[in-house]
Amino acid sequence: MDSAQVAKTLAGLGSATLGESGALTMHQRVRPVWPGATVASPAYTVRCTPGDNLAIHAAVTRAPAGHVLVVDVGNIAERGYWGEVLTTAAESRGLAGLVIDGGVRDSAALEAHGFPVFATMVALRGATKILPGANAGAVRVGGAPVSFGDWIVGDGDGVVAIPRGRLTEVITAGRARAEKEERMFAQLRDGRSTVDLLELDISPVVEHGE
Repeated sequence: MDSAQVAKTLAGLGSATLGESGALTMHQRVRPVWPGATVASPAYTVRCTPGDNLAIHAAVTRAPAGHVLVVDVGNIAERGYWGEVLTTAAESRGLAGLVIDGGVRDSAALEAHGFPVFATMVALRGATKILPGANAGAVRVGGAPVSFGDWIVGDGDGVVAIPRGRLTEVITAGRARAEKEERMFAQLRDGRSTVDLLELDISPVVEHGE
């Protein structure tokens, strides 16, 4: 599959299915900043000096079009590392979105732009722009290790990372899981129960009478 087909397939499977199929799950603190934000793109990784976003500004000029910035800000999350200015610059470069283990600001503007952003918080105070960082190296975001070129999928359920070398394996497992669930949905609509289909022992659950 080419990149467009991979992106469509991953987006269709979604983060929850992929997270149960071998993808690396980021901590639930990394959430969409606005409802409906979705992304399925290869990662361009960024490591900042805590409290500074110079490496993000550099990444916006360096990242290939179609990539999502995946940013490790270290141990100072409470900064607005990203806002409408960087969003506008990223859009002009054809970037696909942002996943950051830290804060962003201008949340209403991000939604108005329709630019997918996944972050841990909205933070008013800005970051400095003078300290060193790194682009396209290994980072850890939301507890998940991510390298340049790994695939990132984010939606309302959360964010997952798929190492490049395991992409085919995870897609195959995800498709199998999705097909199994479709069969289960059909059986449930026909009157079967989850207790029956999943072979659950519900004897530990006490039912109190009237």
